[in-house]
Amino acid sequence: MIGRAFLATFRLILTDSTALMLLIGSAILYSFFYPSAYSGEVPTRIAIAVVDMDHSGASRSLVHKLSALQQAEVVARTVSQDAALAWIADRRASAVVVIPEGFERHILRGEQGTVALYGNGAYLLRSSTALAGVGAALGAVGRDSATSQAMALGAPAPPPLALIQRPLFNTREGYGSTVFPGVTFLIIHQTLLMGLALLAATMRERQGALAFSPGGLLGIGLAFFVVGCANVAYYTGFVFWFQDMPRASGSIGALMLAAALFVAATVAAALALASVFDLRERPIQLWIITSVPIYFLSGLSWPVEATPGWLAMLARLLPTTPGIHLMVGINQMGASLAEQKGELFNLCGLLLLYGTIAFVRYSAPAAPRRAG
Repeated sequence: MIGRAFLATFRLILTDSTALMLLIGSAILYSFFYPSAYSGEVPTRIAIAVVDMDHSGASRSLVHKLSALQQAEVVARTVSQDAALAWIADRRASAVVVIPEGFERHILRGEQGTVALYGNGAYLLRSSTALAGVGAALGAVGRDSATSQAMALGAPAPPPLALIQRPLFNTREGYGSTVFPGVTFLIIHQTLLMGLALLAATMRERQGALAFSPGGLLGIGLAFFVVGCANVAYYTGFVFWFQDMPRASGSIGALMLAAALFVAATVAAALALASVFDLRERPIQLWIITSVPIYFLSGLSWPVEATPGWLAMLARLLPTTPGIHLMVGINQMGASLAEQKGELFNLCGLLLLYGTIAFVRYSAPAAPRRAG
């Protein structure tokens, strides 16, 4: 019974062009299409506005260093802070540097000079890049000032400390390298969910209410489990290497177990969700409106700590929330299963929950179809 259902499901996938494109074609298409949008990785020449209220040699030196940055480009020098912030409001600049009056005087007295930095929170990557460049320029000014003070005092001037930054996981510090590994598992989740739901809705259109034996339901689930695991192997084994995405030396066994649990929970959720669709078009409509919210709820693009507690708890009902953290943690960061036990327990709970729902929904006797 399990074997027949397994083979019948594969035949159904291969004979339905839309389902085949969803489950196989879209996975291949996204593996090349999605990373191409972020091939630049790191933004450069981000527009910044400068307000120099000090008009001193030190402030002019700082502005000169800002103009030489690769990360930022000075596009405006305004006379007031409000005028500079208007450049951000009009999206003509991503960051503002305000040099207050008395900047040089404080430095010459050996006091701490202050500079105000403002960034556009709507574009976090661009703002952080610009502000990081400004920070580098400020560091250079600070080192020059410290050296000058030491020479004036006649004290030995040791070489300034050199800050060496070595990113631990995302070594290129690129946007694509940050986003794509997490989006990969969202793609696998969504294609499995929608492909299975589409086939179930098609069968329901033709046959009415669906009912399967436990063995038949297990065979269907195993067929989609194989498809999901194949997609995970394709992305983690080939695409991440081909696209030069961050990869850690995590345990292959841990990765295989994590992938199996993530795919199993996704298939169980897909079976449960598919039981409510009666039209073939409904899964595609759901796919269009849910992908972005699901990604935001995963906690990768928006921190969980800044998410309302009830919403963070609700997100735990989605296989993607623990699944993305589990897969990225093991594959990109080299985490162990013990370090990810919370995500493992979450996926086990979802597998049990959605598996039970699917078993109950498909075990009910099929209602007879009404004539006409």
